[in-house]
Amino acid sequence: MRFLPLLVAGAALAAPAAALAHPHIFAEARLEVVAGEDGTVSELRHVWRFDEMFSASVVLDFDKNSNATLDPEELAEVGRTVLESLEEFSYYTTITEDGKTIKVGKPDAINVDYKDGQLLMFFTVKPVETMPLKGKLTFGVYDPTMYAAMDFASDDDLVAVGDKFAACKRAVVRPDADEVLAQNQDSLTEAFFNDPAGTDMSKLFATRLEMTC
Repeated sequence: MRFLPLLVAGAALAAPAAALAHPHIFAEARLEVVAGEDGTVSELRHVWRFDEMFSASVVLDFDKNSNATLDPEELAEVGRTVLESLEEFSYYTTITEDGKTIKVGKPDAINVDYKDGQLLMFFTVKPVETMPLKGKLTFGVYDPTMYAAMDFASDDDLVAVGDKFAACKRAVVRPDADEVLAQNQDSLTEAFFNDPAGTDMSKLFATRLEMTC
């Protein structure tokens, strides 16, 4: 299947060369960060809408009955494939708590739809450790291999949900990739040699929601 190596090509883009890779997949993203009544981050809700070219390639790979679309079971198979293959990449989710990277758990499922020639994915992840609404918290969506460009069309696509966020200051940060590379060249090179997927450094590049509480 072409789908798997396309979406998780990071294993093949080793060392610092990965930092110079150009995206081959484009997706519009929406991220909702939800605060629980206990004053912690309870979950992150993702919506991804992929470009038509990539979506068409997924149809070719998963359309088993050759009816030029994706039926419910075929959509479910796409979801199962992504659920397993993106686990090592933290489902393109970057979270920090006062600069510390916070991992996310495996979602229960990745729901997939195909509308108007585009593939859509919906899923929810949760931090693996308790995140009180305290200090500086950041939330973003980024492919650490830089093979997929995850874009937020509007700052309003990064949303803080829940009354407990009312006391926090909200900001959307859109880093300039060239500036990030120039300012962190040495550390990025070392990081990519130690971790070719670059997962821990992805937060430097990700468009992110910053909540200061």
